Parts: sequence; structure tokens; C-alpha cells
Amino acid sequence: MATVPESPKAVSVQEYRRFSSVQRAQHVLLILSFTLLALTGLPQKFAGDEWAETLIAWMGSIENVRIIHHYAAIVLIFVSIAEFIMIGYKIYVERARWTIFPVLQDAFDAFNQFFYNLGMRKDAPKYDRYTWGEKFEYWALVWGTAIMALTGFILWNPILSSKFLPGEWIPVAKAAHGGEAILAVLAILVWHIYNVHLKTFNKSMFNGKLSRREMEEEHSVELELLEQGKASYQAPAEIQQRRKRRYAPVAVIAGAVMLLALYLFVTAETTAISTLPPASAGQQVFAPRTFTPSATRVQLTQTPPPPTATLEPGKPTYTPAPPVSPTASGVAVANPLPADHAGRTVCQVCHATGVGSAPKNPPDHEGRLDSTCVDCHKLQ
Repeated sequence: MATVPESPKAVSVQEYRRFSSVQRAQHVLLILSFTLLALTGLPQKFAGDEWAETLIAWMGSIENVRIIHHYAAIVLIFVSIAEFIMIGYKIYVERARWTIFPVLQDAFDAFNQFFYNLGMRKDAPKYDRYTWGEKFEYWALVWGTAIMALTGFILWNPILSSKFLPGEWIPVAKAAHGGEAILAVLAILVWHIYNVHLKTFNKSMFNGKLSRREMEEEHSVELELLEQGKASYQAPAEIQQRRKRRYAPVAVIAGAVMLLALYLFVTAETTAISTLPPASAGQQVFAPRTFTPSATRVQLTQTPPPPTATLEPGKPTYTPAPPVSPTASGVAVANPLPADHAGRTVCQVCHATGVGSAPKNPPDHEGRLDSTCVDCHKLQ
């Protein structure tokens, strides 16, 4: 992560220091957290796609994916807090040049670079410590992290957020969170990786140094200032010590407040059911059961057939079948269905209570579904 720099010093005749060890450590944490956020966030956004389900399976479960995503978000916010405190130190205590902040010249440099790339300018623009593209990347990271943190808080704590914001903000936050994630990943893949790894492999974020040739090509203005001794201003030691004593309590209080906010961010709400043990892997939650009819022993008596029901004109009439006779083994044979019952699927409407002349279900048929009637009762 680029910041307001330390006082640039020549490490050797051909090398110049660009980033401190603290800045490089920040960058490593940024790489790790951003990569984990991308690998765990995009599969959640595109859940259901084959590639997303494959990544989720590699990480064990969707619960594991969310846990990793949350921890990576905590690391990213922590790095941002450290960056904020470091910038304050560089500006107030060391009085470093504000080289990372945009100025009007950056707009002219962007247009001049565009025309140079098209062959419409003879010379490329010369840059100070940071090019307009590096500044754009840095501040895109700043506002992108702010958007992801705010929308992530809403998604992490939806019930708490809905107490202060309209409910519509939750799906809006989800859309903004996912859209910004795609934009950030594309910016890294298309812009950042090309500029620092493919166009020329810039090793300064790993070893902290740039060669003289690289300084001449990318930061010629800063190189001139270095050689003239004007690249930085260092206040006397006693002044810096006095500023440190003033800045230290402010930094401690600000850091404590931001860390407390981070703690509340993480623990403000529990949206998962914590009273139930998690389901074991591979457990089948729902297994549909198919009814299998079986013979039922019943006691039958000979009864005269009921009279034929006379229904309203145009309505089908029910003609009961002859009474059932027990078989030799004592197992009842199901009555066949009349021909005019073909295609009917609502048996229990009439037979559950014995509407009209429809015979009422025997006691052992209670609770049986319409879909199981034709398993025993066949059409004539």
C-alpha cells in the first residue's frame, strides 16, 4: 500500500529507497486479505454456478467460506487503520511532502500520457514520486475499502442496520458490495498487475528499492530533486521529538477508537442460530417417503347395496360396485373404480365423509392421501 513516503534516501549509487519495511509489511497483508476476500466473496455472489460451487467445496462448506471472508475483512480494516495513523505521523511529525495527494498537474499528466501513447506527443510526461495512475489506484483503494466496509457492516449486521436504516438498504448494500468487488478484482487484474508486473516487473514493494534506470524512466522529477537535495525536508530532531510527544496520545486515542469500532463491527450482532449444533457433513435434511400399499385384514359382512344416488342434472352418478368378498386367506380385495371415475384425483372429497352414495372410508384408511388410492383400487 503506497503512503506518504519516508524521506527518500539513496541506498547506493545506483539504488534509491522507495518503501520502508513497515510499508512493505502492509502491502503483504493487503495482498493476502484482498486475495482471500476475492476467493471467498465471488463464489458467494455467484453461488449456483459450477465454478463457484467447486471453490466452495474446496474450502469445505459455505460456513467455512463466510468465516474466512470475515477474518480477511478484519485484516483489511486493520491495515486501513494502520495506514491512517501512519499518514498522520508522516504529515505532522516528519512534515513529509504530500506526494500521494492528487493535484491539478495529475490531470494534465493523464492527458499528456494518453496523447503520448497514441503517438501524438514526442515526449512522455515526467513524474514526481507517484504517477497519476498510482495516485488513482491508491485513492480507488481508499474509497473502495470504505464502500466495502460500510456495505459489509450492513450485510454482517442486517437486523441492527434495519433499526437505523430503511429495510431497502440491505439489498442495496448487497448489490453495491458485489458490484464494487467485481470492479476491484478487475482493476487489480487488468490495471495493477499489468503496470507493476507485466509492463515492467517493479520489485520496489518487495525489496524497497528502485534502480537509477527505473527512477529515470518512472520518477525523473523526484530523481532531480534528490540530486539537488530538495526531495524532502527534515525538521530538526528536537522539533520532531516535540511533535512526537503531541502526536502520540492523539494516535493512541484515535487508534483505540477505531479498534473499538472494529470490535463492535464484528460482534454487534449474531444472525446465525447458535443454540443448535451444526449439521454434520453429508446429513440428508429431507428424504421424501413413497407410500407402499399393503394388504389389510378386515372383517366383512354381507350388506345390501345402497340405492343409486340421484344427483343434479349433468352431474355424474355413482354406481357402487358389488360388495367385497373376502378371499380364502382373509385379505380384502379392493373395490374396483367405476369407469366414470377415470382421471379423478380428489377421492377424499367424497369418500372421507361418505358424501351422497359414496361409501365412507373404513377406519384403517384414515390419513391416506388421494395419490395412494389407485394403488389398490383399479378401474373396471
